[in-house]
Amino acid sequence: MLKGKTALITGASRGIGESIAIEFAKNHADVIINYYSDKHEAQKVVDKVKKYGVNCVAVQADVSKVDEVKRMADEIQKQFKKVDILVNNAGIVKDRTLKNMTLDEWHTVINTNLNGVFYVTKFILPLIPEGGRIISISSIVGQYGNFGQSNYAAAKAGIIGFTKSLSKELGKKKITVNAIAPGFVKTAITKDIPFFRKKLINHMIPLKEEAMPEDIATVAVFLASDKSRYITGAVINVDGGLAI
Repeated sequence: MLKGKTALITGASRGIGESIAIEFAKNHADVIINYYSDKHEAQKVVDKVKKYGVNCVAVQADVSKVDEVKRMADEIQKQFKKVDILVNNAGIVKDRTLKNMTLDEWHTVINTNLNGVFYVTKFILPLIPEGGRIISISSIVGQYGNFGQSNYAAAKAGIIGFTKSLSKELGKKKITVNAIAPGFVKTAITKDIPFFRKKLINHMIPLKEEAMPEDIATVAVFLASDKSRYITGAVINVDGGLAI
């Protein structure tokens, strides 16, 4: 479905980003793995992706720092010339009630999860040809909120507004801009949640289980493909019915 395409995925050294990279490779796309600091983990993903016979490289950049994003964009332009598919996936959590939240915990999450989407999209956009795809990973928390996550919710809600606005700007170039809003996903971020709280969450989900990263990745493949050519400005919830 993606043969001949080049995809950049931010925060792709683990979790949802890693799964998207692998699914893209299965569909014959060349993949650029962006990572924050762990070069070893990023290289392991590169090795997994290359097993599918596609080109893959890892590029380091902290997406919250505009100078590093500019450098990454320059490196990609020199090596790949174009980026057909951009997936804004990089994100962090620093959960705390607003009363106890520090300024650093607020700004760090906003800078990575929201400003990072702006920086990467702005500097990669000149490399995206007509008919390209921009996919950003939001969250149902950005739609409905969550206790102790005002910083995370604000950032993820911002991604939705960014997506809808940018889709109107880029429609004339046939570049689609969409967001995926996962619910509760089994990743490193959620692995430390206490057992009984996980049981309660799973009880609240109509499908009675948390998502796997692959569940998000398959939706990303669809949005990256020609099969989604008439979908733009959309937010697709992948949450097992949790937000119904």
